[in-house]
Amino acid sequence: MRRLQHPCPNPDDPDPRPATPGPATPAGDVPAGNVPAELNRFIGRADELAALGGLLEESRLVTVVGVAGVGKTRCVSRIAALMEKRYCDEVWLAELSPVHDPGLLEHAVAEALGLTDHTGRPPRTALIEHLRDRRALLVLDGFEHLVDGCADLVRELLRRAPGLQVLAAGRRPLLVDGEVTFTLAPMCDEDAVELFWGRARSVRPDREPTAGDRAAARELCHRLDGIPLALELAAGRLRALSVDQVLLRLDDRFRLLTGGNRGAPPRHRALRTAIGWSHELCTPAQRLLWARLSVFAGQFDLEAAEYICGGDGLAADSVLDVLEELLAQSVVEREDSAVGTRYRLLESVREYGAEWLAATGDTRRIRRRHRDWFLGLATWCELDWFSARQAEVAARIDSELPNLRRAMECSMESPDEVHLAQHLAGSLWFYWAGCGRLSEGRYWLEHVLEEPTPYDASRLKVLWVLGYVAVLQGDAAAAVSALQECREEAERAGDATAMAYAVHRTGCLAIVTDDPPRAEELLRDALGRYREIGELNSNVVMAQVELAMAVAFLGDLDAAAGICEEVREVCEDHGERWALAYALYVLAYAALRRGRPEQARQLLGECLSIGRTFDDLLSTALSLELLALVTAVEGDAGEAAVLQGAAERIWPSVGLPLFGSVYFGRPRVECEEQVRRELGDAAYEAGLRAGKRLDRAGAVERALSGGGEARVHRDTPGTDGGPAAGGTRRPAASRMTGRGGPERW
Repeated sequence: MRRLQHPCPNPDDPDPRPATPGPATPAGDVPAGNVPAELNRFIGRADELAALGGLLEESRLVTVVGVAGVGKTRCVSRIAALMEKRYCDEVWLAELSPVHDPGLLEHAVAEALGLTDHTGRPPRTALIEHLRDRRALLVLDGFEHLVDGCADLVRELLRRAPGLQVLAAGRRPLLVDGEVTFTLAPMCDEDAVELFWGRARSVRPDREPTAGDRAAARELCHRLDGIPLALELAAGRLRALSVDQVLLRLDDRFRLLTGGNRGAPPRHRALRTAIGWSHELCTPAQRLLWARLSVFAGQFDLEAAEYICGGDGLAADSVLDVLEELLAQSVVEREDSAVGTRYRLLESVREYGAEWLAATGDTRRIRRRHRDWFLGLATWCELDWFSARQAEVAARIDSELPNLRRAMECSMESPDEVHLAQHLAGSLWFYWAGCGRLSEGRYWLEHVLEEPTPYDASRLKVLWVLGYVAVLQGDAAAAVSALQECREEAERAGDATAMAYAVHRTGCLAIVTDDPPRAEELLRDALGRYREIGELNSNVVMAQVELAMAVAFLGDLDAAAGICEEVREVCEDHGERWALAYALYVLAYAALRRGRPEQARQLLGECLSIGRTFDDLLSTALSLELLALVTAVEGDAGEAAVLQGAAERIWPSVGLPLFGSVYFGRPRVECEEQVRRELGDAAYEAGLRAGKRLDRAGAVERALSGGGEARVHRDTPGTDGGPAAGGTRRPAASRMTGRGGPERW
């Protein structure tokens, strides 16, 4: 492959990005790249990879097109991995085949980029701002069913982000100006045979092919037109058959399968032959499971497969054995993930199974079982969120998001089942609010409210969750509308639970809009209501934390700390960590104001660690802001400026910085005044720039390690004639109270 333009900067360069970036990147908190490691050896395609590399040197949009199974995904993943090493700051792969709702396209791309955006902005706006000043490669795979929306999105991203290139893979071009189309042909004979034997060795590593086997393999590869998916399916059969037997069955028994659609291109017919032939060789139980597995979007686990696919001709306790047989035949792929062993069907294989499921007339029943399973999963996860398994729950929901989307879509198709979609969307409040999914959460919450339903409880839950999401996004108008409607309808329906939550979230809104007296009144009311109905979960604990915030902002630090110590005990008893982070923030706030910066630093370190676990940008940004002030009080003004810059980079993804709140913003104002006074404007601004160059993971790691003289000295040069900012710790210049804290605190 030709060497690609714009090589990555030297990894040892302390400042790999421009020293003066444009507007703060809203999602600078994400890791660079997500191209997965290859599970087996990439074979052949040297000429194609070289050609693609050349096209990407000359064009910002290259679309790889070709028939199903020809290897588009593997090729673009391979070229992306090569470019990740040699070319781009970031290479991102967005798999779009599991996305069926066009309204979720931009959410799916943002998810692939690891873009966590808490604001009420449209996802497209967040994508544009994230990519605007970056040099990156975005790989879009499997877009053909979303081609119109995808073309529109790509057009705008390329126009607004001059450093972006897009590599797309699908069965048709996007038809966007400037697009270069690369048609991926089937493998040449030599590569096809090498691929076949490479996959065959993974099935029968103990068997050396004979000369007859090699001749039969060449004929088989020719018959299958060199289509990689067809070859891999054929290789999977060598566990039970010889190469001659595979060739004989393909040639004699399944020739009619190529004639099902006389107008189809030969290569389409060859793939259909291969899949159909593999299907025909399956036992009835294997065919039935294959068809039912097609209901899943993306990955699935064994328990889900047993529940959804078992019964009515396929015993649930036999699903594992049948699944293992499909794995051996390369119909199903296994993937090991953070939440355990998972499985998936390749898209072409899934589509074939879906056709058979439809032919049996069983699609609706299986989709409902799928919906019911994931409705139950969400309900269980909501309950389990208030436990020591919070991190596990967050990872599980994250892995099941495509299936949860499909479950909501299924329920929205029937007016009689809309309430189930509402229940599901409401049950995921902890994921929307606690795991950085506010934007998609708001999409679903608003979507499921579009249809009327007589089920008050489900609708009321969606309303208060929507109000909560809007509060966290800084959208006070939407929050007031949803919460007021929830309170009125809850009073009419006599729903004490919904009323308690609506009052609670109205109190939360009062905090972020700088009305702590009103917040205290509402939150005490809500906590009383929670006690009356016997409610205890993360929401109730968070109400206590928010009450402590209101009390602290009103000046009663002892009461605020007392409330948060109670919260700490409850969280330790139940293993709750997400709400605990906010309690620790309030305790750190109180500790610093009492003149105990060392204690505040320790508390904020734990808070940052928890925020990293749950991808909680809000707690991370708040903690970095307060830690910057702690650092300034401890005498390291230069490092304080760096931490402020790191927080400033995160805030645009949260929404209006510190909600525009005077109370939440006070630590930042105090810190800036002190650091500017000590360093001067030039060194302070240099420190901010250094902080803005840190991604979120780097910022948190730096904060937890306490900075570092060498790193600070490098990133924040001092003013002319002065020492490097942050190079040494020295007493703070601000006057202190008798307890050692800043006077204005």
